[in-house]
Amino acid sequence: MRTFFSRSWIALLAVAAAAPFAACREKAAAVAPPPPEVYVAAVEQQDVPEYLDLVGQTEGFQDVDIRARVEGFLETMNFREGSFVHAGDLLYQIDPKPLAATLAVAKAEKSTAEARLGKTTNDVTRYQPLVAKQAVSRQELDDAQSAQEAARSEVQAAVANVDKATLDLGYTRVFSPISGLAGTTKVKPGNLVGKGEPTLLTTVSQIDPISFRVGVTEAEFLRVTKRYRERVGEVPRAIGIELTLSDGTRHPFTGRVGSIDRAVNASTGTISVKLEFPNKGFILRPGQYGHARILIDTRKNALLVPQRAVQELQNQFSVAVVAPDQTVKFRQVKVGPRVNSMWVIDEGLKPNEQVVAEGLQKIKDGMTVRTKPYDAARSIDEAAN
Repeated sequence: MRTFFSRSWIALLAVAAAAPFAACREKAAAVAPPPPEVYVAAVEQQDVPEYLDLVGQTEGFQDVDIRARVEGFLETMNFREGSFVHAGDLLYQIDPKPLAATLAVAKAEKSTAEARLGKTTNDVTRYQPLVAKQAVSRQELDDAQSAQEAARSEVQAAVANVDKATLDLGYTRVFSPISGLAGTTKVKPGNLVGKGEPTLLTTVSQIDPISFRVGVTEAEFLRVTKRYRERVGEVPRAIGIELTLSDGTRHPFTGRVGSIDRAVNASTGTISVKLEFPNKGFILRPGQYGHARILIDTRKNALLVPQRAVQELQNQFSVAVVAPDQTVKFRQVKVGPRVNSMWVIDEGLKPNEQVVAEGLQKIKDGMTVRTKPYDAARSIDEAAN
């Protein structure tokens, strides 16, 4: 009997001791954390323009160096530096007096040569009938004819000297060959110019239209060329090119491709492309930097997700896809170009699938989550604050 009571007492104590532990387990189960909350965005499908963004620098459509082609002292400068000049405007005047004197000497020598030619011609005319009558020897006629040929050559040389002297005298007045913007003068009046070599005086640039030179990498060039194989070697057709200036503003006129260089620059690995833009009002000047955007293609029905939804690890890209049962599955994807805050997905997703755009750090593969719609504007504001 005593043994029975002892065993009952021990069992009662065991039940009493286990009761708190059971209560703790029930309490722990009651306060288990809820599934993590994430923000999801639907995979969008739309046509996406594909651009080529290129950094470059403006240059004159035509840059013409104005040089002194004859030697002399610079007398006057007839334009304002940095101003617009028209084709045919007088830019400089070189002292013409020495060259005017040279022209006068050349004209005098020409007159002398012409007089000598006239005399020898008369001699030949007079000797020809006398030779027939044997009044003069054949040798005298031959000498007269030789003198006539020599005099004719002297006249030709004198005419050439007059032409050259006239040309040189004309070069003392330096005109602008094109309409454009004149740069600063390299030589001021009073200086000797043209001695030994043509002296650079200034440069005139045609800036309407203005050129914008960019460098296209080999990879970009091959990508475009392979896409449009049938156009290789033809006149470039790309138009509607946008130009953004260094202050972030957009040039009011769109441009087109002007020319493509024949070879890749070995030192930079790029091929030079010249774009052309209208420049009404001369907003652009040579030497300005900016970047051009060229539309090269349009992707039809492209799939897009927020850039924040894409994770990259060792050049591998993945997104977290939320299934209808609210479970998460990480999936490898192949990405395309970025478009503003979105990223084109070439492979790995389907339209209208849900991807996690915020909260990726809180989830694992196979986990159940609670979802809320992703608001890009809200995320930008939170990041700014």
